[in-house]
Amino acid sequence: MKSHFYFFFILFLILSNAYSQKPETPQDYLSKDFHKNRREALRNMMPPNSVAVVFANPIRNRSNDVDYVYHQDPNFYYLTGYREPNAMVLIFKDEQTLKEKTFNEVIFVQGRNAYAEMWTGKRIGVVGAQDELGFRVAYSGNEFKSYEIDFSKFDKIIFENFNNDVRDDPRDNADLFNLIESFKEKVSFDLINLNNMSTDKMKVESAKKIDTKMLSAFMTTLREVKTPDELKLLKKAVEISAVGQIEIMKAMHPNMSEAEVQGVHEFVYKKYGAEYEGYPSIVGAGGNGCILHYVENNKMNVGDGALVLMDLGAEYRGYTADVTRTIPANGKFTVEQKLIYDLVYEAQEAGIAAYKIGNGVYEPNKIAIKIINEGLAKLGIIESAKTRHRYLPHGTSHHIGLDVHDPGNYGKFEENMVVTMEPGIYIPEGSDCDEKWWGIGVRIEDDILITKNGPVNLSAMAPRKSDEIEAMMKKNSVLTDFNLPNLD
Repeated sequence: MKSHFYFFFILFLILSNAYSQKPETPQDYLSKDFHKNRREALRNMMPPNSVAVVFANPIRNRSNDVDYVYHQDPNFYYLTGYREPNAMVLIFKDEQTLKEKTFNEVIFVQGRNAYAEMWTGKRIGVVGAQDELGFRVAYSGNEFKSYEIDFSKFDKIIFENFNNDVRDDPRDNADLFNLIESFKEKVSFDLINLNNMSTDKMKVESAKKIDTKMLSAFMTTLREVKTPDELKLLKKAVEISAVGQIEIMKAMHPNMSEAEVQGVHEFVYKKYGAEYEGYPSIVGAGGNGCILHYVENNKMNVGDGALVLMDLGAEYRGYTADVTRTIPANGKFTVEQKLIYDLVYEAQEAGIAAYKIGNGVYEPNKIAIKIINEGLAKLGIIESAKTRHRYLPHGTSHHIGLDVHDPGNYGKFEENMVVTMEPGIYIPEGSDCDEKWWGIGVRIEDDILITKNGPVNLSAMAPRKSDEIEAMMKKNSVLTDFNLPNLD
């Protein structure tokens, strides 16, 4: 009996230890079934006897022999789950037969290479494309040049036109540059001037088969409405971003630099497992907050009495949030700042209320503009609500997802769309109004989920009301006593 007790006790310890340890790599990426289903959804939209050709993103050079951290093309990731460069996928409308193989899709990926992997990390290779990504037919990229596919038999060859940002690595004959060149050769792309059609009958017939617009339209329709799997990741990205806003509210003081504010946000992202920022972080103090896409973030002191506009978003497993808060550096809005802030908040609240299924995507923008124009006129900043001005120069609503500005058709709201609501007022130095308003830049941005029961603000945990922000800024921060040695 005693020996049985020890056996089960040891087994309990082993199992407890196993379950308490974190896995080596993230386990919550989208599943291979998700990507397979998305390929099937695309296939259902494609015209008869067609093939869609999708390429991975190029590697982009930062400087000299240093490249930027690689980021996959969102459409390619959406359809495949592959996160490496130098790849392409062919998706066929109908079943194909080649060398006694029957299939409706084929992927070409980077081959395994021990020397290259020593420098840049493990590649999943062909076997990984089959086992991890779920492709039954997969090849190494260097096999595409000799791959026996007759593109002339298809009525439509759909792909997105090529940009001029793909470099040729002379050491790699299967890089993206070579895949594209082989594809162009196979479809006689270089013989066809799509803008000035040749009178040559063969070229005209070939050109009719090529469509560089259709794929983008299909992917826009697929991606603008999120699946439950996507929403899970997108909600996580938004919540992480909201926590970043909360933490900087508690940590903020006038002597912080813009870069330090940025660093607090991005530390929170990493702490919660977000791989990247979804876009360059915007931290604009004082007049810098009036620059819409200000990314220098190099002001050494945000300044006592200044507002700090913070537009940042975490990217979690490929999905990107977009959350903006504007807070007073010293924890207290001035009279003028509060008047402008509360006007933006009023416009945002009214706009969010219109995020209902069936409403036009541009309707919240119209509502916000009307409220802001009337408010600015009441404050004497503009002459009347009909006065043209540049204090709100942007729209208020865009889709988010795998891109911070995710593609969308911008028709009517549908269930499970996620769309931002981001009104703002920006009054730069030298504006045609009383100087007391100069340097005030306010934007409030939240990520709104469209549901059958009305809009859900996914980023609501980060305070938005002016008094709630001031209350949050009175709380203690874990970073308050974080002092570094003087390096001067």
